[in-house]
Amino acid sequence: MESSMVIIILVSAAVALIVGFAVGFAISKKVEADKVKAAGVTSGSIVDAAKKEAENIKKEANLQAKDLLYQSKQELEKESGERRKEIQSLEKRLLHKEENLDKKFDSIEKRESEFTRRERHVASTEKHIEEKQQELNRLVIEQTEKLSEVAELSREAAKGMLLRVMEDEAKLDAGKMLKRLEEETLAEAEKKAKDILSLAIQRYAGDYVAERTVSVVNLPSDEMKGRIIGREGRNIRAIEAITGIDIIIDDTPEAVILSGHNPVRREVARLAIEKLVSDGRIHPTRIEEVVGKVEEDVNKAIVEAGERAIFDVGLHGVHPEIQKLVGKLKFRTSFAQNVYAHSLEVAFICGIMASELGLNVKQARRAGLLHDIGKAVDHEVEGSHATIGADLAKKYGERGKILAAIGQHHDPQPESIYAVLVQAADTLSAARPGARREMFETYIKRLEDLERIATSFKGVDKSYALQAGREIRVMVEGGSIDDASATVLSKDIAKKVEQELTYPGQIKVTVIRETRAVDYAR
Repeated sequence: MESSMVIIILVSAAVALIVGFAVGFAISKKVEADKVKAAGVTSGSIVDAAKKEAENIKKEANLQAKDLLYQSKQELEKESGERRKEIQSLEKRLLHKEENLDKKFDSIEKRESEFTRRERHVASTEKHIEEKQQELNRLVIEQTEKLSEVAELSREAAKGMLLRVMEDEAKLDAGKMLKRLEEETLAEAEKKAKDILSLAIQRYAGDYVAERTVSVVNLPSDEMKGRIIGREGRNIRAIEAITGIDIIIDDTPEAVILSGHNPVRREVARLAIEKLVSDGRIHPTRIEEVVGKVEEDVNKAIVEAGERAIFDVGLHGVHPEIQKLVGKLKFRTSFAQNVYAHSLEVAFICGIMASELGLNVKQARRAGLLHDIGKAVDHEVEGSHATIGADLAKKYGERGKILAAIGQHHDPQPESIYAVLVQAADTLSAARPGARREMFETYIKRLEDLERIATSFKGVDKSYALQAGREIRVMVEGGSIDDASATVLSKDIAKKVEQELTYPGQIKVTVIRETRAVDYAR
């Protein structure tokens, strides 16, 4: 029974084992099928996701490619725009150069035509002169024969008479030609010069000069004169010996006069006497001490004045000795005009005119400021102040155009354009109202000399000095002086004035010829 039970149990266990194995196998198959199915679903989703991602990547790649293409297009357009601008700029410059070349070619053609015209004119003039000369030679022979026959003159006398006639005729022809050439060439130049000069005068306003050429020291009382003289004249002798200036003590109330050619020494003497008078102690030792101190102060003032002038004009590279010479001009006067202020004024006027003419403004100012440095030492060195100034400027490093302007600013025909500017500015500065003064007697004598020189010429009826002696108007006889002769007469009078008179600036000579015909209706 027990064995059967065991067998039944074993069989039941075997059956259960087999059934469990079958059930487990079935379950494992199902699980595997589910896994396979799930794997299929998962792989499909992965493929779909991969496809979607691939499409997204493709879209992004397309967008990036389009962006890169757009950026490349923008850069290409920008670069091409810049290239177009450069090409347009080059085209404009090329067109401008072509226009300039066309203008230059036109100017050259005009000049060539003008030169050709002038050459033809000169050739015709020479031919005309040659014909006139032949005619004159023929007339000379005829007149010589007639004069020898009729007047029984010698050949030499007849020859002299005919030479005078020929000279008068030549002067007449020369006067006609000179007048025509002056009218043609000076019309435009005079207008331009007037515009520039008027502009320079308007743009520069200088102070009027109010200085005297004589140094006067005012005293608190006439008793101080005796103290200045000192016991047996020892004080005044000490002052004169140390300063080199003559002290004039006359009847002028409460004043002494200082006389000397050196303006710096005269200023030293003036300041020293003023200090001695204010201090009250006047004796040789004190005089020597005060004069030494004043000399130091004056030398310092000279250096400061020179440096200030160089700075105001805007120059650089000026030698220190030239700066001192410019500073010394502060104590120098010409026709009562302070040369230091005059030089600054000339410098600024030169700069204004140079800017209008397209010249170097700094060189023009430099020439204007230094044009009168010779006046700082002209009492010590022989020669004109223009020559002295040019020599000093050359010694201290000035070159070229500046030297020419300094040396030629009083020449009748200067070679340097800057010398012409300095001449014009110098005349403007000296000729403006109030700039210069002179003694009444000298002024009257200069006017009388002008009128005397004008009336000394043949054919002059009356002459009048006008505008403070800066113009002389000459009235001539209409019957004896014609228009061409009037031109020659004005130049002859101007030449004689230059030779015989000394005057500031320039003098205008105007010859007036008038012919009147009068009748009455009755």
